[in-house]
Amino acid sequence: MRILYMLMAFGAGMFLPVQTGVNMRLGGVLGGALPAALVSFLVGTLGLLGVIVAVRHPAPAWADMASAPWWAWFGGLMGAYFVASVIVIGPRLGAGTLAAVVVAGQVAASLVFDHYGLLGFPQIVLDTKRFVGAALLVAGVVLIRS
Repeated sequence: MRILYMLMAFGAGMFLPVQTGVNMRLGGVLGGALPAALVSFLVGTLGLLGVIVAVRHPAPAWADMASAPWWAWFGGLMGAYFVASVIVIGPRLGAGTLAAVVVAGQVAASLVFDHYGLLGFPQIVLDTKRFVGAALLVAGVVLIRS
């Protein structure tokens, strides 16, 4: 099962340059990153709504929604920042450099979350092996950058 999850994550990662390119093109047509990000999120919202209806997923209870911690509601804003940012940054860095820097940022934050067991992730101590792996990713960014 772990292999399947890794393949799913790999496939999701492959969408980064595709999504960025699609949204960059949309931004050119709509006049900027913000309108493109808005349309992207609207289309995504409609798509998710369609899937929820199709699989007959029950609506969450208001009490369950109210019990979420305050910071749990910021995921959408982080996604909006990401989408709008890559629309602006993509044409300036290129797909390879953009992806490399994004992955380096993801790994840096993820190592901190793992080390301290933040946001519900299991605690995995930052050891020498993991630190060297992160350093090699940073070296990869340096080698890939345009």
